Amino acid sequence: MEPQRDGERTCLELFGHPFSSYTWKVEIALFANDTPYAFRQIDGQHPDNGLRVAAATPMGKFPLLVDGEREIFESTAIIEYVAACRPGKAPLIPSDPYGAVKVRMIDRVFDNYVMAPMQAIVSAHMRSPDNPDRERIETSCRDLRRTYRWLEAWLADYPRPDTISLIECAAAPSLFYADWVCPLADEFPTLAAWRAQLLRQPAVSRSVEAARPYRAFFPPGAPDRD
Repeated sequence: MEPQRDGERTCLELFGHPFSSYTWKVEIALFANDTPYAFRQIDGQHPDNGLRVAAATPMGKFPLLVDGEREIFESTAIIEYVAACRPGKAPLIPSDPYGAVKVRMIDRVFDNYVMAPMQAIVSAHMRSPDNPDRERIETSCRDLRRTYRWLEAWLADYPRPDTISLIECAAAPSLFYADWVCPLADEFPTLAAWRAQLLRQPAVSRSVEAARPYRAFFPPGAPDRD
């Protein structure tokens, strides 16, 4: 199911941008379940979309999901909503309570300890493209590598399924961009192999391709791969 674009009407509306990692996170869940939705892009050509997000969220940050009169923001909360109120074939949240807690725990690992330091590196390049804060970049990369080591060990017991859960929704975009700014290289072979597996998932590859036209805008510079 392809997302509808501005001007077309459907029940669900997703406000975001194709190059946004947190927008990816939600889209992967929607793609995995073939959930129809209208995509409302945040950019200068669609100012009303930005105003809608600014009015609905504390800091004006996307993604935002609108389902009729319901407005849900924060990517994890959106996926929780989709799992509960728009369930599909993808096991986004396990029905077993302890299994659900474990999935939510790993989701926080990716958001807090992969996505956050990756974004700190990107922000350093945005603030000063010609002279980014090298100390901040080195600190963030050191934090990433510590998380990489933990994930490399964690993957020894994770089955790496070909299905999509909240874990895969969080892991795919964060590892995609993190490897661009602090490469996994040969030190973390299991994590690198899982990243490659995730990028082959149809629900993930659709987000990768939708974002491809915007790679030139990646502040540190996008590598010629993926």
